[in-house]
Amino acid sequence: MSKLGLIIRREYLTRVTKKSFIIGTLLAPLGLLVYMLVIVGLTKYESGGQLTVALLDEAGMLKQIPDDKAVRYVSGAGKTLDQLKEEVKEKKIDGVLRIPPLGSFQKKEHTIFYYSDDRLAPEKSGAIEGKIAGKIRDFKIDSLRIDRKSLETLDTEVSIDPESISGTEDDSKYTAGIGLAIGGVMAFIMFFMVMLYGQMVMKSVMEEKTNRIVEVMMSSVRPFDLMLGKIIGAGAVGLTQVLCWVVLSGAVTMLVPLFVGGPDPAAMQGAMNPGNMPMPDPDQMQGEGMRLMAELAKQNWGMIAFSFIIFFLGGYFIYSSLFAAIGSAMGDDLGEGQSLVLPVMIPIILAFYITVFAGVRNPNSGLMVFASMFPLFSPIVMPFRMAFNPPWWQVGLSLLLVVISAFFFVWLAGRIYRVGILLYGKKVNLKEISKWLFYKG
Repeated sequence: MSKLGLIIRREYLTRVTKKSFIIGTLLAPLGLLVYMLVIVGLTKYESGGQLTVALLDEAGMLKQIPDDKAVRYVSGAGKTLDQLKEEVKEKKIDGVLRIPPLGSFQKKEHTIFYYSDDRLAPEKSGAIEGKIAGKIRDFKIDSLRIDRKSLETLDTEVSIDPESISGTEDDSKYTAGIGLAIGGVMAFIMFFMVMLYGQMVMKSVMEEKTNRIVEVMMSSVRPFDLMLGKIIGAGAVGLTQVLCWVVLSGAVTMLVPLFVGGPDPAAMQGAMNPGNMPMPDPDQMQGEGMRLMAELAKQNWGMIAFSFIIFFLGGYFIYSSLFAAIGSAMGDDLGEGQSLVLPVMIPIILAFYITVFAGVRNPNSGLMVFASMFPLFSPIVMPFRMAFNPPWWQVGLSLLLVVISAFFFVWLAGRIYRVGILLYGKKVNLKEISKWLFYKG
């Protein structure tokens, strides 16, 4: 086996057999399980129990309001406000809801009053406001003698269906949304992976330099082979951990329903539709779902996956080599080395922000085209644009530039690594590092 292969094997096996790696790999899905259980528990938690509220409808606008888990409504007819207040003091009811006359049907806002010494929770306040608003709307419709079916026909949903002029396959109204979702997910994954794996390489280099292990290894291995083996080995470790997380997280997601019951359909409908507004037609929703699946099937997943892998490998080698060079230049004081990390972090962060702010508005703008070509930005920006079918020559040129740049930055980092890895006790800055590039040997 070649020396490079031995370094990759050593880097991989040394890290995957560590207790910290095994524990971290297992604890992350368990943390996800706890997180999901907490979120489900919070969504089902009902603060303060059910309130009993007396309705004092001064104008007779409301009919009986159905109870829900948050509020129980009782009629206050035949009683004065003072009498109802006394019942609140005697703890017979929790509060009094006074609904004054509407005054004019042209009013779009109406204030109702809640009497109680206890502060009304925002959740219950929203539930009451939604119920009362729905009842007042019904009162207006009945008073104006408006046909409800005719009223529903006034609402028209407008959507743009793109049509091709050149005879190519037409896009649908879902094309932009699907492209935005796919591109956003790919950009986020690329950003997260490059940051995670790059930092892992830098930490590995710093550990071996601090422990003086590298001095023994350099006696039989070239610095470039040592750096390249560390980059590939650390990337393989990261991919192994991510694969374990995907498998275990899938199992955890399937276990969550065993610990908690499924969501309450009635509660979900009430939360999404507090004013009892008309719900969408189930047949229409099913048809929309089928059209959405058809749009997903139209995507060129083979090209997207192939390009994503190339951009991922290119971006990983570019940034991990730079992080390896920084790790070799750092000393024992990590605080001093942070000034070296910042120049490498800035392009990654800028690429992500360009994608989030400029790409969402127009994925084919001049800024996005430039960013998808610039090698330090393209591993994050171009996978986002891939979902919007950019011209093939732009994709090909971007792939070529990122591959060439990956070789260049690995070579450049190797020049820095060979000097910095054996340098101790000296504070290093960017000016000093630039001199290392021209050292002979």
